[in-house]
Amino acid sequence: MSSGYSSLEEDAEDFFFTARTSFFRRAPPGKSRSGQPDVEKEKETHNYLSKEEIREKVQKYNSAVTDRLKMTLNSNGIYTGFIKVQMELCKPAQPPPGPSSSGCMNTLHISSTNTVGEVIEALLKKFLVTESPTKFALYKRCHREDQVYACKLSDREHPLYLRLVAGPRTDTLSFVLREHEIGEWEAFSLPELQNFLRILDKEEDEQLQSLKRRYTAYRQKLEEALGEVWKPG
Repeated sequence: MSSGYSSLEEDAEDFFFTARTSFFRRAPPGKSRSGQPDVEKEKETHNYLSKEEIREKVQKYNSAVTDRLKMTLNSNGIYTGFIKVQMELCKPAQPPPGPSSSGCMNTLHISSTNTVGEVIEALLKKFLVTESPTKFALYKRCHREDQVYACKLSDREHPLYLRLVAGPRTDTLSFVLREHEIGEWEAFSLPELQNFLRILDKEEDEQLQSLKRRYTAYRQKLEEALGEVWKPG
């Protein structure tokens, strides 16, 4: 499969695919489906940094790159680049055919306009995962002073922006795709869950009343004992 970056595909060990060609069926970047400028999306993308700040960070990022996976800044302020995503799924994903497949670590070429939700959809489609994208989440894994922190990203965040700010080192920031942990309550319907809450509220009230009676009786006995002690002889 061609991603438009064949020179990188020949030299890198990971499997590349371009998110845009994998699942985008829309007008070129900066345009809406009607052909008009997508002002809201561009505004949302650029509200983090000014164009000059983006230019400086892209230059700094590219100077630190060691694997040739550099970012490209377009004249409209939108930039493209690569992120690596570790697949940590309960069910093994089916890798696409080809000698460039590389286990569960996948390299994606995306745009700064691509959201977390779009990246998840592209990954699932590429690896033939049929479950709904809502069952999956993208996490950022941060490394600070010998400690590792994992944080779930919202669907509207932009992974390439996070990559740009953190720099190219994956030991500083990495991305992980995981399935949502399925709890025991997800098997019940909404009316059943609401009924459980009513039962819990009733039991909580009964326990509270019992506790109040217990301490009222304890206070009464204590006051009676104190009365006996201070009774004039």
